[in-house]
Amino acid sequence: MVVAQPLTASVTTLTGVGPGLQARLNNLGIHTILDLLLHLPYRYVDRTRLVPISSLLPGQEVCVQGTVQSSQIKFGRKRSLLCILSDGTENLTLRFFHFSQSQRTGLKDGTRIRCWGQVRTGSQGLEMVHPEYQFINEAESTALEQTLTPVYPATEGLAQARLRKLARLALAVLSRNPEGLEELVPSTTANILPELADSLRYLHNPPADADIELLRAGNHPSQQRLAFEELLAHQISLRILRQHIQQTGTCTLQNRDHQQVDKFLSYLPFTLTRAQQRVLEEINRDLEKDVPMLRLIQGDVGSGKTVIAALTAIRLITSGYQVALMAPTELLADQHYYNLHNWFSRLDMTVVLLTGKLKTTVRKQVSEQIASGQPLLVVGTHALFQEATDFGNLGLVIIDEQHRFGVHQRLSLMEKGAQQNRRPHQLVMTATPIPRTLAMSLFAELDVSTIDELPPGRQPITTVVLSNQKRDEIIDRITSVCTEGNQVYWVCPLIEESDVLQYQAAAKTHEYLVHMLPQLNIGLIHGRLRSQEKEQVMQDFKDGKIKLLVATTVIEVGVDVPNASLMVIENPERMGLAQLHQLRGRVGRGKTKSVCVLLYQAPLSELAQARLEVMRNQIDGFIIAEKDLELRGPGDMLGTRQTGLPQMRIANLIRDARLLPGIRQIADKMIRENPVQSEKLMQRWLSNRIGYGNV
Repeated sequence: MVVAQPLTASVTTLTGVGPGLQARLNNLGIHTILDLLLHLPYRYVDRTRLVPISSLLPGQEVCVQGTVQSSQIKFGRKRSLLCILSDGTENLTLRFFHFSQSQRTGLKDGTRIRCWGQVRTGSQGLEMVHPEYQFINEAESTALEQTLTPVYPATEGLAQARLRKLARLALAVLSRNPEGLEELVPSTTANILPELADSLRYLHNPPADADIELLRAGNHPSQQRLAFEELLAHQISLRILRQHIQQTGTCTLQNRDHQQVDKFLSYLPFTLTRAQQRVLEEINRDLEKDVPMLRLIQGDVGSGKTVIAALTAIRLITSGYQVALMAPTELLADQHYYNLHNWFSRLDMTVVLLTGKLKTTVRKQVSEQIASGQPLLVVGTHALFQEATDFGNLGLVIIDEQHRFGVHQRLSLMEKGAQQNRRPHQLVMTATPIPRTLAMSLFAELDVSTIDELPPGRQPITTVVLSNQKRDEIIDRITSVCTEGNQVYWVCPLIEESDVLQYQAAAKTHEYLVHMLPQLNIGLIHGRLRSQEKEQVMQDFKDGKIKLLVATTVIEVGVDVPNASLMVIENPERMGLAQLHQLRGRVGRGKTKSVCVLLYQAPLSELAQARLEVMRNQIDGFIIAEKDLELRGPGDMLGTRQTGLPQMRIANLIRDARLLPGIRQIADKMIRENPVQSEKLMQRWLSNRIGYGNV
């Protein structure tokens, strides 16, 4: 009797998978046969029918067949192989930038081929760039595909043909061992969605008549079945994480008279807003409990989150504990240190800085202070949770811009303060507003507080949307702004030129602006500068020595220069609205009326126009986040792939947001009533990532 191959078996048990292929699959997170089944196509190509070349339109992804009429190497900005394909109705150019001698020889005149690719407008009419193709033997009829052709997320050295073959092998294992894929979703939910095994079979091989647009949008019932289960697994893992953390005790606050808090408030040149007071009360209630606080503060740019963090830190320090504040960049850590040191020195409280740039002797001294258990506030970067850093009496962990850190990074810092039956409190902050439904999923282990009110006196920022053709007018505007004694940011998304994206490189823009505005001192800052160079540039900008700062999005978070009253952002149509809102928040911090210019590259799509219109009309970050969710659908709401967001295999937090409210209730019920099923679900979807509480 042949024993059915388990789905949990290594991919090396499949025919043809040796060490080299295994390594490439591992790079994609594929270790088992089940991982292969869950590695779903991100799009599909219709190769079930041939389309006449004469009926092609730009943007279509189609299958065509014809005879190579001519083949030649063209020399220009880039060397390319150009083949003219004819099917008797019209000609189509096939363009290859990367090609071998054997490929050139194979595509000789008179060769019959079938091609698949996207049609675009080229210099000589319609063309396909790097299409997939196969040779057609007229003597043997080459049948068309019977199902839609899947296109899988790939990696270097792993072609689509190989991935498709591996998927077929994995499906064959599933057919021989259907009971190996247990249904884990509660039956009440599973009844209204397809079964898991059926969903996987369908998605790897959709029939020719499948709704390809529905599949591309990720809204097919089979995709939703898998997305639901994956979101449920993530929700369960985070809820269990919360339970795990709160099984232990926490710091007991000795000092409840709040004298230092009152003194700190009296030093501030402003009074707390009602929203800040409400959030502070929520935190104080948490601190009175005998379990660790797990709270997220989200508030718009400039809403006063740092003041709340400082007030929380004071309560812990006056009770004899240490506080760690972790920031994602040295630039932001330096700024926090400067502000908090100024505030806390009046309270006779110690504030130290711990970053990678410190000299060995200074670092050793700071490390000894931390290890001694002396009550203090430590501001730092990733250096805080490294093995060499040993906290003597950590009572509170504060994470700024928490979406820049993964769950493991946050918890490894929290574990630094884990002592016998005690864990520190955790307070995380973000200035990236996230709609409530998403926050419930992203931060299921956290309680969420929202500062939804800006302090009085903040200057409203006027946002102007202009075409790149108006660049000269902006140059004139910069001259007048700097003449009036104010300063300017000019933001470029990339450091170097790209042939694919029409970004303006920061270095090239800096060169251009130096040429156009020789009377101004113009600085340049980007992520590849050494820390000391970045610090020097920012210090010179803060001190007013640099009048115009050309920057990449490294200045998105935390930089505070009240004298900056104008920001120009290039190619805003290619950025997330939340990121644009963050960048815009770098101006409007002083007494001068501020302007943000969104300098777009024409022509704009309808979607891009709608999104920039939101930025022009809205200054409320939470409304912007909701609009971004509404307009973009699938996509990254934060503008970039942030490390702190869970990397889903199938689910998309934006697209599938409507599933989230019900999932939270199901997760709590499963944990309570069926812990075994819950564990299996986490193992299926999260595998190595479920040990959050044991970092």
